[in-house]
Amino acid sequence: MGSILDTQNGICFSCESIGYTEEHHIYYGHGNRKVSDRMGFIVYLCPECHRGTYGVHGKYGKELNLSLKRMCQAVFEETHSRDEFRKLIGRSYL
Repeated sequence: MGSILDTQNGICFSCESIGYTEEHHIYYGHGNRKVSDRMGFIVYLCPECHRGTYGVHGKYGKELNLSLKRMCQAVFEETHSRDEFRKLIGRSYL
């Protein structure tokens, strides 16, 4: 399954730079990586937005990480309930 968000390999979802990108599982850990794969909860990020200091896995990346989680949940809830989301991920970010 592709992403439920408007993301494309080669274009960073966060900063929109063009070039090499890495697949980021928006919800990871505790089995959520598999759910992200199955449900399309992924985006493509440049290395800096993925693993850099302000990237989702970086020291100061909490804001970007939470923003992606909230955005993805909001899109999911356009066609599903919040309860369905909680059953998949274990909690709500909205």
